[in-house]
Amino acid sequence: MHGPQILVDTMTVPQPRGRSKALWQYHSRSDLHSKVACWGAFFDLLRTSALLKRHASSGKVIFGVNFEMRDYAADRKKDLDLVIARPSGPPPPDGPSLSDLATQWGIVLTPTQRKELASLPTIRRGQVTGSGVLVALEAKAAMTAHGKAQPRLYDELNSSHACIHGASSQALAVGLVMVNASATFVSPGMQRPNSSAVVSAHVQPAAAAGIVDKVKQLPRRTGSHQQGFDGLGILVVNAANDGTPVTLVSVPPAPAPGEIFFWNDMITRVANEYDTRFASI
Repeated sequence: MHGPQILVDTMTVPQPRGRSKALWQYHSRSDLHSKVACWGAFFDLLRTSALLKRHASSGKVIFGVNFEMRDYAADRKKDLDLVIARPSGPPPPDGPSLSDLATQWGIVLTPTQRKELASLPTIRRGQVTGSGVLVALEAKAAMTAHGKAQPRLYDELNSSHACIHGASSQALAVGLVMVNASATFVSPGMQRPNSSAVVSAHVQPAAAAGIVDKVKQLPRRTGSHQQGFDGLGILVVNAANDGTPVTLVSVPPAPAPGEIFFWNDMITRVANEYDTRFASI
C-alpha cells in the first residue's frame, strides 16, 4: 500500500496554507492533509479492488471532493472529504481526474507510484447525489493539544458515519485518522511575526496513545443494518512542523500489521466489502 508514505512525503514539502498563505507542512486551517490522506486511500482502493477498477473503467463510478451529504433521517448535512459514487448523469468526459488532483494538490509520488497511477483506469470528478454514494471517506488529524482534541475528534468522526448512513445505509463509511507522536510541534496559530518560534512540548508516546485509544472506541459495523464505520484506519506520524521530514511511526501506539486499524488491513477490508456489496451495479 502506498497511501501512508504518500501522505508523509507530501506533508514534508511546505505549501502555502492558512489565510496568510505562509509555507507550512501542516496548518489546522487547511484541509490539504485530509484531502491527501483520502487521495491515498482512493489510490490504494483502486489498486486493491478489481471490481472498483472495472467500475471506474466502464464509467460506472466517479468521485466528488468536499461533497455535502444530507442525513435523510435527521435532516442534517456534513461535508465529506471524498466520495466514490454512481454519476447522477452521463460521466463527465473532461472532469478533473485522480491524476489531475495529484498535480493540483502537490501530491508527492515516486516514479513507481506515478507508473502505477498511469496504469489505473481514468476516474473523474463529477456530479453525484447522496443516494448514489458508494464509499465516503473522512480524514481527521490530532497534531497537538492531544488531550483537548480527544472529544472533538471523536464527535466529528462519530457524526460522519451517522450522516453517511443516514443518507445511504449501503454506503461504505471510511474514517482516516492521523495522530502526531512528535515530542515537539510548531503550531502556526501560536506564532508571532519577528519573534522566536513558539514550540509546544508533548509527553510522548502517552499523548498519541490517548488519541489512538479514543479513536478505537468509535463504533464499527459489519453489515448495512448496523451503525458505525465500515473501515477505520489510524496513521501515527512524527511531525514537528518545523521543516524536518514527516515520517511514519511503526511502533506502538501505531497499529501493527494484522490489526483492523492498520492501513493495509483497513484498505483490504473496504475493498472486500465493496466487491461484495456492489457486485450487481
